[in-house]
Amino acid sequence: MAPAKTLTSLSDENTFESRFLRDEDERPKVAYNQFSNDIPIISLAGIDEVDGRRAQICKRIVDACEDWGIFQVVDHGIDTKLISDMTTLAHEFFALPPEEKLRFDMSGGKKGGFIVSSHLQGEAVQDWREIVTYFSYPIRNRDYSRWPDKPEAWKEVTKEYSEKLMGLACKLLEVLSEAMGLEKEALTKACIDMDQKVVVNYYPKCPQPDLTLGLKRHTDPGTITLLLQDQVGGLQATRDNGNTWITVQPVEGAFVVNLGDHGHFLSNGRFRNADHQAVVNSEHSRLSIATFQNPAPEAIVYPLKIREGEKAVMEEPISFAEMYRRKMSKDLELARLKKMAREEKQFQEGAEKAKLEGKPIEQIFA
Repeated sequence: MAPAKTLTSLSDENTFESRFLRDEDERPKVAYNQFSNDIPIISLAGIDEVDGRRAQICKRIVDACEDWGIFQVVDHGIDTKLISDMTTLAHEFFALPPEEKLRFDMSGGKKGGFIVSSHLQGEAVQDWREIVTYFSYPIRNRDYSRWPDKPEAWKEVTKEYSEKLMGLACKLLEVLSEAMGLEKEALTKACIDMDQKVVVNYYPKCPQPDLTLGLKRHTDPGTITLLLQDQVGGLQATRDNGNTWITVQPVEGAFVVNLGDHGHFLSNGRFRNADHQAVVNSEHSRLSIATFQNPAPEAIVYPLKIREGEKAVMEEPISFAEMYRRKMSKDLELARLKKMAREEKQFQEGAEKAKLEGKPIEQIFA
């Protein structure tokens, strides 16, 4: 990335570069504001009532995890002022001049800070987004030197936000543990010492939104993710391997909850790992704040319970670090093969053009 150059700068210049150009099969199929009501919106009011509404609420959560692996929660107990403060600070950070944001540049393997795209190393195509990220749990591992010092209240507010979101995530994992017939702390304990990473995404207006993605299609590797999104729209989900997509309806003050690969494997595949992506648009910038709850690197990944008549979805227990390494290696290999196929197609098209024009192929690619 060139010095003092950010994606916001490209957006302001109405510039679209080839590094963001997605292959046709990856491009958006559904508009950012073509909303669907398929994803359940679940009120958590009464979830602590042992003999009251808890059973009904828990059933809705479990059904959503089995059906989509994604749902939204309202009445979650997170203070609206804290949510508003966090959102305001995020907007203020991304509005800073490029040189201020780039003081926290995290390229080159730095743990936490600011970066454009954050695509996988080795991938040719980048996502149309800027992010600022910080690691908040375990607390002993916090490196405040990688947390932005502007806006001024960033550290104070983000610390409280992280704490409240960790509590909400653990409460939801209790529900899923009980649904599996385990003690309510089972999923949390399986993480050993739960890791939390907060990623604040900013998707500037894009001059060619039909040609790119804000965030490529993926499943989260971790246990459970809580996403706060604004009212613009752009989060999309699929449950049929990308054949059809829906755009999740933004709900004021709600958190979108989705399960990751770790949660999927611990449930022996009973709960889906949400398959999702983010699209952009040319009319509005978009902000979202994703809070990832992940297991410790040494945590063992294997089904906690296998129901009668089922087989384990994993061949053997592995560490989360190894699971993550395999996932990244697979993604990079797929990206490499796709790049090779794209280059071969371009070569064949060039050869055909050269044949029709009666030119040496070297002239076509000169």
